Amino acid sequence: MKNNWFLFITLSLAISTTWNCKVSKSISSANDTEEVVEVVIIEERDLDTLVVTADDPKSFIGNNSSSFEVPDYRGTAKREHDLLDTKLALRFDWQRQRVQGKATLQLRPYFKPSNRLVLDAKGFDIHKIAIIHHTDTTDLKYEYDNQQLNIALNKTYSRQQDYTIYIHYTAKPTERPLGGSSAIQSNQGLFFVNHDGAIPDMPQQIWTQGETENNSAWFPTIDKPNERCTQEMFLTVEDRFVTLSNGLLINSQKNADGTRTDHWKMSQPHAPYLFMLAIGEFAVIKDEWNGREVSYFVEPQYEADARAIFAHTKEMLTYFSEKFGVLYPWEKYAQVVVRNFVSGAMENTTGVIFGDFVQRTQRELIDNGNDKIVAHELVHHWFGDLVTCESWANLTLNEGFANYGEYLWLEYKYGKDAADSHLSDELDGYLSTGEADLHNLIYFGYKDREDMFDFHSYNKGGCVLHMLRNYVGDEAFFEALKIYLETNAFSAVESHQLRLAFERVTGEDLNWFFNQWFFEKGHPIIDVKYDYDSVLQKVILTVQQLQNPNTYPVAFQLPTYVDIYVNKTIQRHPILINERKQSFNFDLATRPDLVTLDPDRVLLAKLSDNKTINNYIYQLQNAPAFQDRMDAISMLAYLETDRADIVQAVNNALSDPYWEIQLVAAKKCSQTDSTIAILRKLMKHPHSKLRAQSALQLAQFGDKTIVPIMADILKNQKEQSYVVMDAYIYTLRILSMYTTMQVVEVMKQEDNSWIVTTISNLFADDGDTLHLAFFQEKAKDLDDYFAAPFFENYASVLNKADLNRIEPHITLLQNIAINDTNFWKRYQAAKAIYSTLLFAQDQNAAPQVVRQLRTSVQQITTNETSSRIKGYYDNWEF
Repeated sequence: MKNNWFLFITLSLAISTTWNCKVSKSISSANDTEEVVEVVIIEERDLDTLVVTADDPKSFIGNNSSSFEVPDYRGTAKREHDLLDTKLALRFDWQRQRVQGKATLQLRPYFKPSNRLVLDAKGFDIHKIAIIHHTDTTDLKYEYDNQQLNIALNKTYSRQQDYTIYIHYTAKPTERPLGGSSAIQSNQGLFFVNHDGAIPDMPQQIWTQGETENNSAWFPTIDKPNERCTQEMFLTVEDRFVTLSNGLLINSQKNADGTRTDHWKMSQPHAPYLFMLAIGEFAVIKDEWNGREVSYFVEPQYEADARAIFAHTKEMLTYFSEKFGVLYPWEKYAQVVVRNFVSGAMENTTGVIFGDFVQRTQRELIDNGNDKIVAHELVHHWFGDLVTCESWANLTLNEGFANYGEYLWLEYKYGKDAADSHLSDELDGYLSTGEADLHNLIYFGYKDREDMFDFHSYNKGGCVLHMLRNYVGDEAFFEALKIYLETNAFSAVESHQLRLAFERVTGEDLNWFFNQWFFEKGHPIIDVKYDYDSVLQKVILTVQQLQNPNTYPVAFQLPTYVDIYVNKTIQRHPILINERKQSFNFDLATRPDLVTLDPDRVLLAKLSDNKTINNYIYQLQNAPAFQDRMDAISMLAYLETDRADIVQAVNNALSDPYWEIQLVAAKKCSQTDSTIAILRKLMKHPHSKLRAQSALQLAQFGDKTIVPIMADILKNQKEQSYVVMDAYIYTLRILSMYTTMQVVEVMKQEDNSWIVTTISNLFADDGDTLHLAFFQEKAKDLDDYFAAPFFENYASVLNKADLNRIEPHITLLQNIAINDTNFWKRYQAAKAIYSTLLFAQDQNAAPQVVRQLRTSVQQITTNETSSRIKGYYDNWEF
């Protein structure tokens, strides 16, 4: 699963990136000879100052302590019955948003004989439960608490005896008590989109989201991750709909009543939370890979874009099959885009569901493709679907691997700098949240299973795997993954099985690594100081671990390296950091140019790296690791100084081999003939963000020679990237407003919301009420991400118009504010009317104008159903 908090969109006109600087930016002198970039020391303790005492005996059981609490333990679900196969025959009541279901479940006792079966079934009407024996059925007695069915079997069965249960039921997923989390926003399990067809321009769809234990809201099952079974689904729908489910489409039969029944069969066992279905009027584009069908389900208007939306899918199937040493194990691979999905994406076996944020045109995908999320969900088909975490406490065995799969793909497809940049973002995401909610990576103490979908399971899990890979080496790492997958295929696992696979390959006891990173909480906080003793001719490296020993391990065991640079040669030394404070000495006849701890930048740690300005200049120009170069450019570029060597270092970084480093340099370089020449060349760089930023910086330099070039590109649509088009419009705005307005007149027909919003900024500044026709034309179809600036600009131009003649615009805005399906667009359209009302009152407009505006606002606030927006409206005074 890929969660919504992994998704973002940049709205600013300026091009931005994430600076991954892990060090402080304050400067002071050291020994009055050289500037040193200092860090804020969080704490400083020596191990021998720590006092360890026994717990207060009154805190233990038996001492009448009212404050003692037994810690939560969310263990693996006990298996009493083994679910072997599930057959579902489903029809759908769109108006009441219900599922008419007939389930046939084949089971056997797991170990002990049993005469009673408990199934998860949330919010059902139960019509019949029977046991099937050959052609006969016998009704069974049961108890039902609206969450679980407790069924009395017709006899006691042993683990050698299979039995088959039949359940006729109605599922009412929209009527059950609502729940959810920031990761998975609803526990409904099965969802109807535009169920009554009342929402214009909204497709009618049904889709499911089973993780964690929500599929039991639409079919009876043992809804636990350590269960798995084969499945069949018979989906009866109107003939106009396309269906998708796990496995292969066996048959499609048209019925006399205008419906069609599609028979889907999954012959390989998988966990119940991975069962899926999707129903809608999709365009289906089919490919083939290694004898398997690869298909893409999108809305019809995106049919031509489908292969771009799911770019590189077939290449990924080949790459990951080879990298993991296990051929993609399933019968097909399908990907479907749905509306209103309650998470980012979900790795249902052979049928991945994506939210519609991935559904963009080929042009829109130029600037922000879907590679990472497509790779993430595909990797789950090995780690999560083939080999499944046996409990939610072990979720990182699913999500940590999927996150690290993103790194592997980027490394293969775009190079190590691209992968390391992504890893840096993942590490930052964890470090920025990990201390606020500190827990073990394998965490049996969670309050709610949904809480496991956090920056630990995803980000930290991926970073830990990267450290493990670096420690054992590539050959051992991928051989161990192969053994882990082959040994545990079609089963549920805990982290010890992963450790045993690595120990089998390496011959090394790795309990220390797994105990430290999987079963302990936190991460090291490290302060590093560098020195050179010219008398002893030794490089001295002092490392302190500063993490709070009351909440973190006192000292982490960190095998790593030290790189020493002399005359552009590198000496690498292995070291083991395993104490609270340590010094490491290295013989060297001359003062080094640079010393770097963890030169491969793999440690999951918060690092305070006390280096001089000269160190950073040398590091930027010579260090191979992306993060070392990014730390250096981030530090140097934002120092308020005109030191010639710093200025030159930043300017030189325009020629760095990786575009993100160049991007920082392009923002902060100084104006010289050389930098202007380089920036002009970078306007043709393959990466759109760097092309855009180069133009923006040239505009800051006042380089008007680029005006006719950009005008020609925009007028004649020679640039495909919307990021670059946006930047060029903004650049022209700085250099020549006259040219800009000429260009915009040609571009007004552009429908891309980003460009539309940029043009709206220009029109708001211009203030000519003739531009109102543009706002009127573009408002309805604008993407919600851009609603705030667009509608603010709309209101700005409205307030310059004759208020007696704006009724058509108010009617349009009111219609959006009441009827649009997106709450944010509704609010922003309403806000535009409200601001116009306030303006009209302030200008003492005609009473009928004020009255009409006030009536419009009242109707909007009365019709609003979202409690979130109502909270905003409560603060309005009208």
